[in-house]
Amino acid sequence: MSPTQQQSAKRQKREKRLSAAVRRKRRRAKRQTLTDQNLVFSPYRVFSRADWARLRADTPMTLQSEELEQLSGIIEELSVDEVEKIYLPLSRLLNLYVAALQQLHAVSTTFLGRSDTKVPFIIGVAGSVAVGKSTTARVLKALLARWPDHPRVDLVTTDGFLFPNAELEARGIMNRKGFPESFDTAALLQFLADVKSGKDVVEAPVYSHFHYDILPDQTTMLEKPDILIVEGLNVLQPARLPKDGAEIPFVSDFFDFSIYIDADPDVIEEWYLERFMRLRSTAFRDPGAYFHKYASMSAEEAKVRALDLWSTINLKNLEENILPTRQRARLILRKTADHRVESVALRKL
Repeated sequence: MSPTQQQSAKRQKREKRLSAAVRRKRRRAKRQTLTDQNLVFSPYRVFSRADWARLRADTPMTLQSEELEQLSGIIEELSVDEVEKIYLPLSRLLNLYVAALQQLHAVSTTFLGRSDTKVPFIIGVAGSVAVGKSTTARVLKALLARWPDHPRVDLVTTDGFLFPNAELEARGIMNRKGFPESFDTAALLQFLADVKSGKDVVEAPVYSHFHYDILPDQTTMLEKPDILIVEGLNVLQPARLPKDGAEIPFVSDFFDFSIYIDADPDVIEEWYLERFMRLRSTAFRDPGAYFHKYASMSAEEAKVRALDLWSTINLKNLEENILPTRQRARLILRKTADHRVESVALRKL
């Protein structure tokens, strides 16, 4: 290639990058305009980070610095400031909700003249891949377990209710793993029904991100938790309503409180890429890892592959199935590019 052709190729690449940046900027501006318009008629009350932090009141900080390290995500380092300003007020709010539900249950059992078993309080945590759902769920589990009225707090991810890879392959939907149709929804609904009914012991299947599949001989045992946190991509997804009016429960029908972790899709894309590259240099290097093949790729090849996975699978799932459920959440945590929660939206009713 001649020097002139090389300069032309470089110029074309720069123009392409600039064009992509302009498109992203326009998308952000459009989304912000729609958000501003929606707030006028929103059923939510929106709190700034500072306003929300004041709602902590006298809630004590019960986590130690070494615990924060264990609770942090692969690319999200949990800080004391974030816990104190965001998660302590949230744990206080949830504690009030749990107490209110316990009182309501006591009133109902008195009215019915019977002594029922306790009803677990179930919290749903939804949001995109790489947005930080797991970190939020882990922090809430740790904080809520410190409150005296509900010491037993369990956490289950809906990944365990994905169909095994063999079944996804047989159905021809392996490339739609994480989409609503890739989950055994009937099994998830039965699990939640068993938990909510106060069954003594309930089993949940276990998913391995290392093997990228269900572990067939392993289960998690839940023994009548006070609180259960259910974290997953599509936990707020409504079912398709039947034309004959027959009853079809939604997963979210079992939730007493729901949280959506929100961020700009372009920001989540950057987080997804960062997490992918971090795993490529750590977990993927193990020959037994499902994604071991990416460890031997060059950094540039791995980035191209990661962005392809994001755009063709994860972004598509976000836009088609996950983001449309945001308004079904009782509380929305809005994050910025540095993983800090910048605002909190709480339903007024």
